Amino acid sequence: MIKRFLLGLGALGLAACSGEPAAQVDQAHTRPDVMFEADILAADLSQALRFRTISHPLDTRASWDEFQAFRAFLAERFPRIHAQLEPQDLGDGQMLFTWTGAQADLQPVVFLAHQDVVPIEPGTEDQWSYPPFDGTIAEGYVWGRGTMDMKGHLITLMHAIERHLENGTQPQRTLYLSLGPDEEVGGAGARRAAAYLDARGEQAWFALDEGGVTILDSPMTGRPAVMIGVAEKGYMTVQLTARARGGHSSVPPRDTAVSLLSQAIIAIEANPFEHSLQDGPTEAMIAALAPDMEGMAGFAASNLGLFGGLIEGELMKEDAGRALIGTSIAPTIVEGGVKDNVLPQEARAFINLRLHPRDTVESALAHLRNSVAHLDGVSIDPWQSPSNAPPVADFTGDAWQLIAGAAAGHAPEGTPIAPFMVTGATDVRAFADTADNLYRYAPMQAAMSDVSRIHGDDERIAIDSLPSMSAYFYTVIDIAVHRDHD
Repeated sequence: MIKRFLLGLGALGLAACSGEPAAQVDQAHTRPDVMFEADILAADLSQALRFRTISHPLDTRASWDEFQAFRAFLAERFPRIHAQLEPQDLGDGQMLFTWTGAQADLQPVVFLAHQDVVPIEPGTEDQWSYPPFDGTIAEGYVWGRGTMDMKGHLITLMHAIERHLENGTQPQRTLYLSLGPDEEVGGAGARRAAAYLDARGEQAWFALDEGGVTILDSPMTGRPAVMIGVAEKGYMTVQLTARARGGHSSVPPRDTAVSLLSQAIIAIEANPFEHSLQDGPTEAMIAALAPDMEGMAGFAASNLGLFGGLIEGELMKEDAGRALIGTSIAPTIVEGGVKDNVLPQEARAFINLRLHPRDTVESALAHLRNSVAHLDGVSIDPWQSPSNAPPVADFTGDAWQLIAGAAAGHAPEGTPIAPFMVTGATDVRAFADTADNLYRYAPMQAAMSDVSRIHGDDERIAIDSLPSMSAYFYTVIDIAVHRDHD
């Protein structure tokens, strides 16, 4: 899921802005006095990649044997977690582990990772330098589907928890570990985990999932930047239906179902949603990066009052820029007709929207319907289960200081820490009502060229990034389960 934001960062270029003070970070959370071995982490990740845990949207048991074998591997490799953290299968392989704290009055924390990966596009296997499910260790990397999204995250997180158990850590605050089986196809498992906490009357202090990384060569600065997701977009697909008289194609009406559908799509795209720097973390993101930006970009980033409108205009020129500051509209499927000389009575299109926090499912639906109100025979209905954008997490308070401060302690010295909005969806959105703050950060260090491999050919992760990932998780857990923020 990481790619849904990071692949678009390069489009921002000079399009930078600032209107709010940069999110402040206490960088006192430094590395703990604990080391993790790169070779051990790489070997475990290599083995994890050999399980073809490919999730399927219409069949939760399609790769069941692979998932079962993967979970058996985790149980063998992390015996303390499975012996001491009360593992539960909440259904279809959604695993939830509970590390009970001594003080029941302290809000728990939730850490998430997902077990599933996306498939390899048929016919592209020979485009990989190494077989995608062999977990090859070579050239300073672990190669394979899921290295970055997100078995590298999962394995290093579990190593951090296992090490805490080895060291006899006694938590004051309860920690939940959620391992979802289906993030890549909707995240029903994460919703079950959130419902479990809700049924217990739990309200977490924060939940931490994937989303951002430490980019070693940020397109905005040319230098490293820690990107921590504090927001993500909502999700809605609508079915656009056009109806008209059918019959023989030799005597068509002025508007056929197909032509009506085409007009409706054009009308919707001609009436975009509001796009601005307001109502999200984009201003704060640019403010955090501004000191590392050079020339006019840095000047503009520090003077929103002068350049705000110009900057918004520049963002609107780029796909990634538009996605950061407004709701996106993407027609994805068109259906209609059964024979070349028969007029279809109905034609359909599916349009996917990623909802900016300023828009809701209800307001977006009203906006779309208003766009086609002048077209008789056209209707718009939500498809499946749309969801609003979860609330923007606090990026000034105690939870932010912990998440971001630890990131600063494990990143190259002087690296800016920037909050941002993930333009796609993550499992953590399921916890919008059961956690005060939702954060999205996988603590790997990666170049943009490696980020571009996610969900594509030659996905890989640098071996020397793995120890710092486990160390980051160890730090966050160590502070979270002992710190009384209430």
